[in-house]
Amino acid sequence: MTIHTDQSTVALSSDSTAQALNQSCFCRTLNADRLHELLAQEPGLHSLAQTHPHLFSSSVVFMASDMAQQITHLVAAIERVVALPAYRAQALARAPELAQAGRGPVGACMGFDFHLGAAGPRLIEINTNAGGLLLNGALLRAQESCCEAMDRAFTSTNRSDTLAQTVFDMFQSEWRLQRGSAPWGSVVIVDEAPHTQYLAPEFELFRQLFQRHGLKARIADPSELTWRDGQLWHAGTVVDLVYNRLTDFYLAEPQHLALRQACEAGAVVLTPDPHAHALYADKRNLIALSQPAQLAAWGVSPDDCHVLQAGVPSTQLVTAAQEEALWAQRRQLFFKPVAGYGAKAAYRGDKLTRRVWSEILAGDFVAQALVPPGARLIDVDGALTDLKFDIRAFTYDGQVQLLAARTYAGQTTNFRTQGGGFAPVMVLPPQGEKETHGSQNAS
Repeated sequence: MTIHTDQSTVALSSDSTAQALNQSCFCRTLNADRLHELLAQEPGLHSLAQTHPHLFSSSVVFMASDMAQQITHLVAAIERVVALPAYRAQALARAPELAQAGRGPVGACMGFDFHLGAAGPRLIEINTNAGGLLLNGALLRAQESCCEAMDRAFTSTNRSDTLAQTVFDMFQSEWRLQRGSAPWGSVVIVDEAPHTQYLAPEFELFRQLFQRHGLKARIADPSELTWRDGQLWHAGTVVDLVYNRLTDFYLAEPQHLALRQACEAGAVVLTPDPHAHALYADKRNLIALSQPAQLAAWGVSPDDCHVLQAGVPSTQLVTAAQEEALWAQRRQLFFKPVAGYGAKAAYRGDKLTRRVWSEILAGDFVAQALVPPGARLIDVDGALTDLKFDIRAFTYDGQVQLLAARTYAGQTTNFRTQGGGFAPVMVLPPQGEKETHGSQNAS
């Protein structure tokens, strides 16, 4: 079998690799008209192409099947570690009181972010309110085969909405974990000034999804919520479930008081919640996950220790005692705030100035072994452009729902790159097996 590109013909043989395809297949698989048609069905999304010109890439990113399997195995291994009492004790010891107790939910819309290299996928970070799941669902449904050789890969999507049902089932599971068989009728999607957020279009997709299942769904700023009579209210309606997109992960800011009170009282199903953030997304958890000796002492199996050692880059806490050693090693390190998100205040060590270094030392940061991102060569208006990419595995309760890529230029993902943005992941099977598309993870 071959893939015909704009420049050459690449054979999918045993010695062909996803990396080679990412550098030689310039086909455009996005049917922009189809994507516009899908999104225009939702109120407020008809102008997305104008307001978010760099949200979606026109090309796919290729991944070898063994890479996808390693991601699946690593996510499952991390879930088994998180379930251990010793791991939970050390993770929760540094968290505020609000995060100490689990109330049932395990956390909707988890995201495990990876860079791909010759040694396999390496975990960069874990996010408890990862954005892009439904947007990538729409993107998948707007793909079309770029040539006859790839027809079977793209027909696997069937233009279906299996991902949307999977997403709703996830939130219904969160409800039942806390409320059992009790009925639920209202959902509020919460973020600061939600209509100004870059991924605000996705909030609308979630709102429409909940409404299609008979729920009253609204998008709100947390200041619009009130706590009275032992219940959380929004616009005169009692709120049953909150889909939490806030980056104040422990609800410490004054404008989040009503939501915090409802969470403390267990009066609302909040997902993801502070408990999940403490167990997964605090960057200091990467330190424990990258220490095989500590993991073994906690009772982690040898197989899982091997998986974690291969997949989690070495991470350490930045302290004044390590200042000289870390500065000397900085070109091989990436520095991140322990409570960071969206690559904010994250720095490649080889780009550091002394001023920024002093800020890192004064703050709470971890230093992670530098893992270069993948590379994707694409055609942008007739010119070949070399972009970087990372892979996001959207998960729920340890199961991978979808793999998606983010393509970009610069230090971190930014959705400002011509030709960049979210891209579907095409998983290449071993030679001789039928092609599969990343969307099958959503079934």
